[in-house]
Amino acid sequence: MKFAVIGGTGLIGSQVVKNLNAAGHEAVPHSQSTGVDVISGQGLDEAVAGADVVVNLTNSPTFDDASPAFFRTSMDHLLAAARRGGVGHFVILSIVGADRVPELAYYRAKVLQEDILAAGPIPYSIVRATQFMDFMDAVLSWTADGDTIRLPATPIQPIASKDVADAVAEVASGVPLGGIRNIAGPEIFSLDDLGRLTLSRKGDGRTVVTDPTAGMFAVVKGDVLTDKDARLAPTRYADWLA
Repeated sequence: MKFAVIGGTGLIGSQVVKNLNAAGHEAVPHSQSTGVDVISGQGLDEAVAGADVVVNLTNSPTFDDASPAFFRTSMDHLLAAARRGGVGHFVILSIVGADRVPELAYYRAKVLQEDILAAGPIPYSIVRATQFMDFMDAVLSWTADGDTIRLPATPIQPIASKDVADAVAEVASGVPLGGIRNIAGPEIFSLDDLGRLTLSRKGDGRTVVTDPTAGMFAVVKGDVLTDKDARLAPTRYADWLA
C-alpha cells in the first residue's frame, strides 16, 4: 500500500514512516520542509496523489485559542485533497479524554478535528493516545521555579512515542475503524509523583511540590486522561527512562 504521512518528519510521523516501510509498504513523509503546507494547501494534491491512505500527524504550533482554526483549516484542505486523490482511508492521532476537558482550548481543537474527520467523505480511523512519556521534560519546565517544580496530582497514563507510532501504523494499514481506538501506557501515576520519579531517576535534585492549581493539567477533573480499557502498550515508564 502507499501512504502519505503528513507531518511525517516529526516525533511520531518519522517512526510511523519507518514502521510502514519496514513492513513492505511505501510510506512517504510530507511536511513544511518538503514543501507541503496544510494551512495554505500548497503541495497537498501532489502529496496525496496515488496514496491509498493519508495519515495526518500535523499539529497546531500553539496550544491556545488559535489551535481550533489550525485544525479546521488543515483538515478542510487535507480532506479535499484526499477526496480529489481518491484516498480510501484517512487516519489522525488524537488524545484520550480530549472530549472530557473542555476547559482546554487545545483539547477542544482536537475534538473539532475528530468531528470534521467523522463528518467527512472518506473512511477514517482515529487513534487516541494518552500523554507521551517524551513530553515529561516539557511538563516539568512549565512550572519550574528555581529548585522547585509545582505539579498537580492529576492521574495520567504515560505512553512511549514508539508505542504510539506502532499503533498508528497498525491502524493505518488495516481496515478503516469508522471510529476511535484508545491506546495507553501500562501504568497510571499522579502527575506530581511522576515528576518526582523522573527527577530521581535523572539525578535531578529539584523538589516537586503538589499544587492543584499549577500548570495546564490543573484544570483536568478526575481520571479522564486515563483509560484502563484502552489497548495497553508494553513500555513501562522506568524502562523508558533507562
